[in-house]
Amino acid sequence: MHDNRDEIRDFLITRRARITPQQAGLAPGNRRRVPGLRREEVAVLAGVSTDWYTRLEKGHISGVSTDVLDAVARALQLDEAERAHLFDLARAAAPGPRRPARRPAVKVRPGLQRMLDAMSDAPAIIRNDRMDLLAANRLGRAMYWPVYQSASASPAQAAAGGRPANIARFQFLDPAGPDFFPDWDVAADVTVALLRTEAGRDPYNKDLTDLIGELSTRSDDFRTRWAAHNVRLHHAGTKTFRHPAVGDLTLDYESIDLHADPGLNLTVYTAAPGTPSHDALRLLASWAATLDAASLPHKDQPHHQGQ
Repeated sequence: MHDNRDEIRDFLITRRARITPQQAGLAPGNRRRVPGLRREEVAVLAGVSTDWYTRLEKGHISGVSTDVLDAVARALQLDEAERAHLFDLARAAAPGPRRPARRPAVKVRPGLQRMLDAMSDAPAIIRNDRMDLLAANRLGRAMYWPVYQSASASPAQAAAGGRPANIARFQFLDPAGPDFFPDWDVAADVTVALLRTEAGRDPYNKDLTDLIGELSTRSDDFRTRWAAHNVRLHHAGTKTFRHPAVGDLTLDYESIDLHADPGLNLTVYTAAPGTPSHDALRLLASWAATLDAASLPHKDQPHHQGQ
């Protein structure tokens, strides 16, 4: 059993605070002392007693049925990611033997690297659940070159057995982060929400909790976002980058969890033909071809997880 009562309480309180009575179909009333809905209003919407919901919001979620959790999720108007997070928190709080943490492979399988290398026209990366860059094709390594070159995770450090390049650490701790992510606030929100989602899924993952602890200690921006308890699923969308060699890139991405390798995720970036970003990708490919081999991490370089 994982003592996550504080996480459950804060998650439910932050979800309740964002919903107005009007959004919930209730009369606004007078002299509201809290933002959003009152506990008793959520209880009515969920079809449970106020005492019962109050106990739930204090973190006593163990043993709560799926039907009741679904009712609470509907009352709080949770989206797909938030509903899944609520159920992850309930599973972590359930009594019984502690479930071991998911342990992704330390090295990406050769077959996965061959698949990446076959994608010659699109940047492609494989990362783990804590945003370590574990593998990439040539264009992916070129696109994420600033992250690989970060002072906090250089290729030389990784080759020597140090920690690999990490997107979250680069984003929040490296001065080059805001330059590489021009929509930095949006990108930072997404990164923290992804880490919060993974922490709910796998609360015993020490590598993940160590990273979260490091970022919370060293970054006010991270700490503020972490306290918001936002979560998200990350399957497809558009991202913007400002690459030091080719300028601005606006790319569509598809992100796929690799079920044969739990904890690993494949992300592929593309740009529509005829767009400036499509031309920039072609320029990026030319730039990558001219780089000295030592300036980009080699695809056969050993990858280590954690710390």
